[in-house]
Amino acid sequence: MKHKSLFHRLLQNTRRPEGFLGRIILRSMNRGHAPLIAWGLTHLSWQPDWTVLDIGCGGGAALAEILRRCPQGKAYGVDASPESVAFARKTNRTDLDTRCFIRQGTAGHLPFGSDAFDAATAFETVYFWEDLPAAFADTCRILKPAGRFLICCEASDPANTYWSSRIDGMTVRTADELRRLLEQAGFTDIALYRHGREAICLVAVKPA
Repeated sequence: MKHKSLFHRLLQNTRRPEGFLGRIILRSMNRGHAPLIAWGLTHLSWQPDWTVLDIGCGGGAALAEILRRCPQGKAYGVDASPESVAFARKTNRTDLDTRCFIRQGTAGHLPFGSDAFDAATAFETVYFWEDLPAAFADTCRILKPAGRFLICCEASDPANTYWSSRIDGMTVRTADELRRLLEQAGFTDIALYRHGREAICLVAVKPA
């Protein structure tokens, strides 16, 4: 029972990492999500001077990849977990506060002005956003006209409850449901890409 209890506590840190177990999860996510991040980022035509926001930035691995693709640009990260913010700052310490800026915040209440970003990304995080319509609408707000919003998820089949039954507050949605919510938030030209058994990537455009 002790092993099961520890495993359960560890998995709960997937949603909002805290303390020692949270740091274990963040280190694991930086490594484990690397293939998904690399695949997802191929679906945007990156510009060297873009300003990009990674929502739910976790351990900061996606931010590091964005900085490499935008060598004259800037990458911002936001996460609800103070532990994640601290970890992501360490991951990106070389560019911190010059080209990389990371702060605490939540999807739906993004602490940025309107029309501020060329693109926004969300890797393995929309499962935990409590109000997707509000979060997608706020993401649309902070994007510049013609800005892109990229969402990547390894899980897209709600019938597969292996992880969602173990992680409190995790909701898996289909690609069709995510597309519908993006359209309701004002996004257009939504492209869908699939990889492997369940991985999906959606790229939506804010109207110009």
